[in-house]
Amino acid sequence: MDCLFCSIIKGEIPSTKVYEDDATYAFRDIHPMARAHVLVVPKCHVTSLADEVPDEVYTACMHTCKKVAELEGISQSGFRVVSNAGPDACQSVHHLHFHILGGQKLSESMA
Repeated sequence: MDCLFCSIIKGEIPSTKVYEDDATYAFRDIHPMARAHVLVVPKCHVTSLADEVPDEVYTACMHTCKKVAELEGISQSGFRVVSNAGPDACQSVHHLHFHILGGQKLSESMA
């Protein structure tokens, strides 16, 4: 399997780590769309939310999203969690991931 995020998790491709635990890895997006833009990925490969996502993987990702918002200082002011699933949603990397966006007033057009 040739997966960009699996390579990042393994340390084969550099990233700016924000948080890591046994089940997840969080790192800064290389093309940020907000002042705070962090990606949260499960360490096991799951293609997207359209696939079967084990409950423990989904739960671990949600806990990490909350932790990242706290670490980024955006948990009180507000943040957005986004996961693109499939071609119509413009999913560009086919490994389940969640965008944590915040640190500024976000557009309501895509809320």
